Amino acid sequence: MIDFGIDKLALIGAVALIVIGPERLPRVARTVGVLLGKAQRYVSQVQSEVNRSMELEELKKVKAGLETAAQDFGQSVQTSLHDAQSALNGADDADGSGSSFYNDLPTPSYQGFGTPVRKNWRLKRGATPLWYKQRQGVRRHVQSGAARVARFRPR
Repeated sequence: MIDFGIDKLALIGAVALIVIGPERLPRVARTVGVLLGKAQRYVSQVQSEVNRSMELEELKKVKAGLETAAQDFGQSVQTSLHDAQSALNGADDADGSGSSFYNDLPTPSYQGFGTPVRKNWRLKRGATPLWYKQRQGVRRHVQSGAARVARFRPR
């Protein structure tokens, strides 16, 4: 980045005073300050956007890793269940009965758990008793600022 010291800033100010003149210098300085502020805000927005995109990529990588780990775990559980079921079937077949109770059981699926259930906060607020709301000072009716002033104005 450009390094401005006190001596360089004083030289730039003196040249600007000579070239622009003392009448227009405050307006030009104000305009330059506004433009520098806009440039700094733009640079900070771009920087935050780049940081967000980098974090998003990292989160996608972590998500993919967790999904593969969950699938591997699900497959290992399924294989162990299958092995246990086959061992039980083998023990039942050794008895000579032919069919097993364990054959009729469904094998569990661990692929997806669905979307999370979101609680409706309006229902929760509506379930609160009126006497409790009054005691806690919860506003029950929306009132504009002008109506509030008119309501509480001394007569």
